Amino acid sequence: MRTQFIIGIDEAGRGPLAGPVAVGVVMVRSGFNIRRAFSNVADSKKLSEKKREEIYKLLLARKVAGDVYFCIRFVGNAYIDKHGITRAVHNSIYKGVRLLAPSPKGVRIVLDGLLHAPEEYKQKTIVRGDVTEPIISLASIAAKVERDRLMKKLAKKYPKYGLEVHKGYGTLNHRKAIKCFGLSDIHRKTFCKNLI
Repeated sequence: MRTQFIIGIDEAGRGPLAGPVAVGVVMVRSGFNIRRAFSNVADSKKLSEKKREEIYKLLLARKVAGDVYFCIRFVGNAYIDKHGITRAVHNSIYKGVRLLAPSPKGVRIVLDGLLHAPEEYKQKTIVRGDVTEPIISLASIAAKVERDRLMKKLAKKYPKYGLEVHKGYGTLNHRKAIKCFGLSDIHRKTFCKNLI
C-alpha cells in the first residue's frame, strides 16, 4: 500500500533534573511540502525561543486549516523515576502515534536518534533526523515549545528554582538551588542522586 501519511517524531526534555519529558508527533499527507510551508524550520536546539514560537504559531494555524496534524505527549517525573526515561519516551510515542494514526495502513514514520514507534508501523530511525528531516524538526519544535511553556508555568508554583530560565536542566544555579532548598515535587529523584 502506498504511503498516504508521514509522521515525524522527536522529544524534548530527556536530560533535565526537573519536569516532564515531552514527545512531539507531527503528521502530514504524503506530498505536503513542509519546507515551503515552514521556510525557517530547523532543529529546535538551533533556533531562538522567538523563532520557535513563530514556527509553532504557524504550525497551530496549519492544524486549524487541516494541513498538519500533531499532538504533544508528556510523561512526568514520577513515571520517569519509576520506569526510566527510555520507557517514558516510548510510552509517549506510542500514545501519540495511535492518537493520530490508529491504523498503520498507509502510514510511514520517521524518528530522531534512537527512538522507535510501535513495531506494526513502517518506520525509519534517522540519526540527527531533527537536523535533516523537516517533519522531525517540526516535532522537535512542538515538543520544545510546549515543554518550555509548561516549565514557565511550573516556575510560578516553584519559584525558588529558576525553572523559567533553565527549564529544569542541570545548570549551576539550578544545582545550587537544589542543594539549598532540596527537591521539589517535580524533580526527578533518579536524576538528582548526586545533588542531595
